[in-house]
Amino acid sequence: MTTATSTPNDSPDLPVIPAPRAASCPLAPPPEFAAWRESGRPRRALFQRRPTWVISRYHDIRAALVDPRLSADTIRDVVKAAMSTGEEPSPADGLPVIFPRIDDPEHNRLRRMMTAEFTVRRVEAMRPRIQELVDRFLDEMISQGPPADLVRDFALPVPSLVVCLLLGVPYNDHEFFQKHSIAGLDSRSDDDQRVTAVGALYNYMFELVARKEREPGDDLMSRLITDYVATGKLGRETAAVNGMILLQAGHETTASMISLGTLALLEHPDHLERLRRTDDPATAAGTIEELLRYLTIVHSLVERVALEDLTIGGQQIRAGELVLMNLPAGNWDPAFVDNPDILDTDRDSRTRQHLGFGYGTHQCIGQNLARAELQIALVSLARRLPGLRLAVPSEELRFRNTQEIYGVEALPVTW
Repeated sequence: MTTATSTPNDSPDLPVIPAPRAASCPLAPPPEFAAWRESGRPRRALFQRRPTWVISRYHDIRAALVDPRLSADTIRDVVKAAMSTGEEPSPADGLPVIFPRIDDPEHNRLRRMMTAEFTVRRVEAMRPRIQELVDRFLDEMISQGPPADLVRDFALPVPSLVVCLLLGVPYNDHEFFQKHSIAGLDSRSDDDQRVTAVGALYNYMFELVARKEREPGDDLMSRLITDYVATGKLGRETAAVNGMILLQAGHETTASMISLGTLALLEHPDHLERLRRTDDPATAAGTIEELLRYLTIVHSLVERVALEDLTIGGQQIRAGELVLMNLPAGNWDPAFVDNPDILDTDRDSRTRQHLGFGYGTHQCIGQNLARAELQIALVSLARRLPGLRLAVPSEELRFRNTQEIYGVEALPVTW
């Protein structure tokens, strides 16, 4: 286990991550990030109440995410505390293992147990079912008539139901895991609140593992149990905690991208009209990639800890210090794309090298599924609601600046 040496609140004068986005430009990264990036050196800030080095240049982030001197093993102590809040004891070896938060080769071993569920081929086979769900929620929204809250009525239920079907989680429980996901990802939550939220989600998934052992189905959790838990290759606790991570990430990020992507397209009606009229899958795919770059909703959470002393951008990082990847700043780096502040859906294929899903061996396992959901949801929304527009002045919208996954609280729309 790797332990960071930074101590909480030892530098209260440092800027805090996630930083609020400007009220006048809520879809752009915080304005100070440009100065952080242009300085060329990592910047010291507070992340989850801990002093952390923040890397803001695109090429430095890419290099850091494949640097073996930087470890993904950063949260074991928090996980241990969360796991101890439930009735089930921790495993004999101490802790369940979260695959995105460990290093190879164990990271790769666990990741391969789930990779088959997220291949391009498997996701393509899911497209008709995703389209069916999208149409169902649009039908309900349209039948009820305007105005509607696009977050509540469309952006959140679509990915929530998709990930529930994938994992074998009852959709009726979505309000429970939504509540605890928000608390666990809120930067205002203290350690006790974060531990309580993670513990509640973990206990829920541990109970689900037990149910799937008794009554397996056609879903990812059942296959993990049948293929790996039953054969001794995977512990029940590790199956539960990784199911929790997939459940949390699978609905929160895509829901935020659907709602913010819609808002960005409403602010750029020419791009929305193009998406409405196109029958070219490449045009739809290119629009989604540019939105992923432009919005970069994961504005924290991708952190590492130094295993040894090293230098990044001329700044010495000492062993045990935390390093955070400033993905929004990196995706708006002029060294990556020209005119990064412009939403340009005609960018070349380099746009797919954005950092919205991270980079390297820990790149988001669900990126193929997220892309398919976004393409289907936004194209369907554009086509079926040609008169879509905001139902309130844009300055009345409230954004989740304190959430580590950026989003909008509600998106009132009419048509």
